[in-house]
Amino acid sequence: MTSLATCLWFNGDAEAAAKLYTSLLPDSRIDRVSRAPADNPSTKEGEVLTVDFTLAGQRLIGLNGGPDFPFTEAISLSVLCDDQAEVDRLWTSLILGGGEPSQCGWLKDKFGVSWQIVPKVLPEMLASSDRGAAQRAMNAMLEMGKLDVRALTEAYEGVPA
Repeated sequence: MTSLATCLWFNGDAEAAAKLYTSLLPDSRIDRVSRAPADNPSTKEGEVLTVDFTLAGQRLIGLNGGPDFPFTEAISLSVLCDDQAEVDRLWTSLILGGGEPSQCGWLKDKFGVSWQIVPKVLPEMLASSDRGAAQRAMNAMLEMGKLDVRALTEAYEGVPA
């Protein structure tokens, strides 16, 4: 059967990235590390060329492709979190060692990969048929870096700040 995997282009850090990512999410593992059989433009013979890994049940490939194509926010990994504790844990772990926080639940990890760390309640709030509540939640989110479940819920419910 045909299969699909997302390939992430790293500058020599594919294995380190895969190890970090698989340590953070359940149903994650490194499936295979492939070494370059010969020198090529991005790796020397014997160096890690690709890392096949499963992240929260999704197949990914980390390719050590060199510096030519750095990551941008045009692609991100989005994680729906059960609660604030999970938001906090992932946010802290992914920023550690050189990552950068951004706005609206977005961050870049130390490898340059963009992530969206989102509490599960937020998409439900934003899709609410109560347009006023959805707008309040959206406006609250737009003011945040790391998303705060309590503050989002209070905004959604119209609780004064």
